[in-house]
Amino acid sequence: MPSTEIRVALIGFGLGGAFFHAPLIAATSGLKLATVVTGNAERQAQALRDYPGVRVAGDPDQLWANAADHDLVVISTPNRSHVKLALAALDAGLPVVIDKPFAPTAAEARQVIARAREKALIVSAYHIRRWDSECRTLMGLLDRGELGRVLRFESRLERWRPEPKGGWKERPAPEEAGGLLYDIGSHLIDQALHLFGPVREVYAEVDIRRAGAGTDDDVFVALTHQNGVHSHLWASCLAAETGARMRVMGDRGAFVKQHGDVQEAALRAGGRPGGSGWGEDPPDHWGILSDGSTRRTVPSVPGAYQEFYAGMARALRDGAPLPVDPSDAVAGLAIIEAARRSSAERRVIMLP
Repeated sequence: MPSTEIRVALIGFGLGGAFFHAPLIAATSGLKLATVVTGNAERQAQALRDYPGVRVAGDPDQLWANAADHDLVVISTPNRSHVKLALAALDAGLPVVIDKPFAPTAAEARQVIARAREKALIVSAYHIRRWDSECRTLMGLLDRGELGRVLRFESRLERWRPEPKGGWKERPAPEEAGGLLYDIGSHLIDQALHLFGPVREVYAEVDIRRAGAGTDDDVFVALTHQNGVHSHLWASCLAAETGARMRVMGDRGAFVKQHGDVQEAALRAGGRPGGSGWGEDPPDHWGILSDGSTRRTVPSVPGAYQEFYAGMARALRDGAPLPVDPSDAVAGLAIIEAARRSSAERRVIMLP
């Protein structure tokens, strides 16, 4: 890596690229958003307006032709293109960050990782919800043993979208890796793995509930971790009234968090990390810790999505561990595949 800023090329400038990658890259010390790749003229103009001095390219081939001017490629494109673009970036000699889902299948994810090892380059998966406020707060409770032995972890990311929106995420072709299980389920599963480790059993109900929908829009996944913890995960487009964001039960107490992380809304509204109050919950959104007889509020640890790219900078410059190991993405995809099989066959699937 150069002694100056790490030059980042961002492929894709839709919702993900414009709101969940570019602002965090630009806010990270040691990183420079050097190039945005998009064929959409309006998005090119937006990139130039929002990030003065950035270069725009109409397609990835222009980026590969100037690979020497970059140090990292970030892929935030439709899921079907993740693997092709990642392999091309690695072949061009560039490390890669891939948005979730890392690949449509675990086998394709392993192919990307194998190519990275062959090229002696790093690749990471963009699972930034590890830095959600509620996840960070729960990690602190677990580290302090305040729940005792955890028995069950319940986690929900629900919304009210009774009408399908269309677009590639709702196309049923397998190569699209569309649907809620891949989209929101990737986050929920990664958080469960991050908190409680490897999984040995998977049971799932993956359904299409809305008229005209082409992909799953209502999902329940039950995981049995190797340490005995049960994770129950929900994602739905049909939750007019949402449940608690997290509910965690242990043999010494329980933690309940009704409200989710604030960073997504802040980024969509044009907010940027680094300012005062970034990622902080209002006190009336703090969770509750109960031992069955007493209850107290638990101040939320601020959310910190910016930590992902700070970790990437350390990994590239200093050889520090990756913020997300790509093998974790493989484990998550294996669970998604098992969940789809479990739902189709109506049985529990045992993982190797």
